[in-house]
Order: sequence, then C-alpha cells, then structure tokens
Amino acid sequence: MFRRKSSHTNQADDSASRDAKVSELRVALGPLSGRSLKLCTDVCLRRYLEARNWNLDKAKKMLEETLKWRSNYKPEEIRWHEVAHESETGKVFKANFRDRLGRTVLIMRPGKQNTSSPEGNIRQLVYLMENAILNLPVGQEQMSWLIDFNGWSLNTNIPIKTARDIIYILQNHYPERLAIVVLYSPPRFFEAFWKVVKYFIDSKTFEKIKFVYPNNKNSVELMKTFFDTENLPSEFGGKATLNYDHEEFSKLMAQEDVKTAKFWGLTR
Repeated sequence: MFRRKSSHTNQADDSASRDAKVSELRVALGPLSGRSLKLCTDVCLRRYLEARNWNLDKAKKMLEETLKWRSNYKPEEIRWHEVAHESETGKVFKANFRDRLGRTVLIMRPGKQNTSSPEGNIRQLVYLMENAILNLPVGQEQMSWLIDFNGWSLNTNIPIKTARDIIYILQNHYPERLAIVVLYSPPRFFEAFWKVVKYFIDSKTFEKIKFVYPNNKNSVELMKTFFDTENLPSEFGGKATLNYDHEEFSKLMAQEDVKTAKFWGLTR
C-alpha cells in the first residue's frame, strides 16, 4: 500500500530543493568580488529567487541587473549630508520604534514634501532603505512602511514618473524587502493617483499594500497585528507622539554613516 508523504517530508523536500536552487544561482552568477560578493549572501540569492517564483534564469537576470545598477548608482556611498536637505520637513525618516517582529519602520509623510527634485527624492529614499536594511535584526530581511496622508494634496504629490521610478527600484533592486506598506487614511482624491500608479506594482508587492482607515474595525485590528499601539504614533492610530527633530535625526544619521562605511569597507 502506498502512503502519502507527510507534510513534514514535503517541507523538507521543498527546503532541500530551494537550497539547491540557491547553489545553482551562485554557480550561474560566476565569480564575484568586492561589494558584489558581500551583497550576494545565500539569503540575498534566496530573496531574488523568491521574487521570481524560483525561476533560476529570471532570478539570475534580476540579480545581475541589480549588481549593474549598484555599480553605477553606488547606493552604499550616499551619505546623509547629500540628502539631508530632502529631510528637513521629516517627509521620510526612520522611526524610533520597530514593529512587533523587530523590523525597521520607515515613516513617510507626503504632505511634508519640500522639494521638486525627482532625483533628490529617489536618492533620499534609497539612502534610508539602505540604512533600514543595515539596521534589521539578525534573521530578519524585511521592513515596514507607514505612510501618513495628513496634509497631502495634489500640490505636494510627487509626479507619476517619479513614483514609477521609485516602484521600479524597490521591486527590482530591493525584492522581498517589504513586509507591509500602510497607506493610512488617504483622501478621496488619492484614488485618481492610485489608479495610475497601481499598474506599475507587481502582484507580490501589491498584496503587501494595505489601505487603513481609523474608523474601520478591520483596519484597526490589522495595525494591532503588526504594531504595538503603545509605540505607534497617534497619526497611525496609536498612543505615542510623533516628533521629528531634524537636528537630532541628522546626528543619528551621521553616526549611521560611519557604520555603513565600516560595513562596506569604505573609507570616506
């Protein structure tokens, strides 16, 4: 009589198969050195395979494009003093609390937009993404985004092209880095912007984007699942006070730059 494999056995088979895929991808990439070698850990390779549904050829192409982008853009070399002016109003910054799983949280307040430079906005976000990743606890690969729409208007909105470029960089060069993106209480006129932007978002990322409204019971429960309300700012339905002090944050990020340079073996 034939017996059906246990779920434990199936999981072990899947794990072994995926480990083999990681090894295959490493061989397919060929010899790596310097920053590329440091970036391409087994965990990193696994994220790219996951993003491409474990298709080896697609994951290889995706990762090679990232290595090329990083070689040209050099995100690990961006320093706070280069993007500090973009952060004067606190439109994007790293929160002083983590989510329930200890993940880094980035807070975004598009209503605080203070510049009209597409490249400046992108570099600021890339810089903060790199820093958020560097500050993830051991064993954790993802972060959370909280987007507060208070004060947001069409006048403070970033152009569609900039949004598309940001989405492209996020999806193609930082795959599987997002745990959740909370769009907190967006106004009705955000719908027109969203109708255009959502077509640039792949299905995996789309599933992580949550529209949250303070008067909706399911929304409130969702926030409690991911965040401790004692730490969560009132702008997101929590009990804490959200204070952004640009001078203090600048001091913190100057210290973080030293850590970043050390991690990548840079001397600047």
